[in-house]
Amino acid sequence: VQLQASGGGLVQAGDSLRLSCAVSGRALNSYHVGWFRQAPGKEREFLAAIRWRAGTTYYGDTVKGRFSTSKDNAKNTVFLQMNSLEPEDTAVYYCAADHDLPRNSVRYWGQGTQVTVSS
Repeated sequence: VQLQASGGGLVQAGDSLRLSCAVSGRALNSYHVGWFRQAPGKEREFLAAIRWRAGTTYYGDTVKGRFSTSKDNAKNTVFLQMNSLEPEDTAVYYCAADHDLPRNSVRYWGQGTQVTVSS
């Protein structure tokens, strides 16, 4: 599975931003594709994931209600919609894939995309 994240940037507090993750590979129906972030000096944090075949979603506690994930089946792309952004959301955001998420050792990672939220 190959993943390529994009859409990061510099925004102001209260803004919204949508990240994209282009997904390719075989047997995608057996995978979950999710989003993590890592801020400087902090551990990587699970945000959200979507089950590829069913299209159902689940979320980490930190961003539940502000962030949502979805996918475009025609484009094999997963999105992370982020609303009401706060400076504390500043981090490198990654998309990832495995047979379930989160887990201690995730098999596939995309490159990160930087999100910076100014106050």
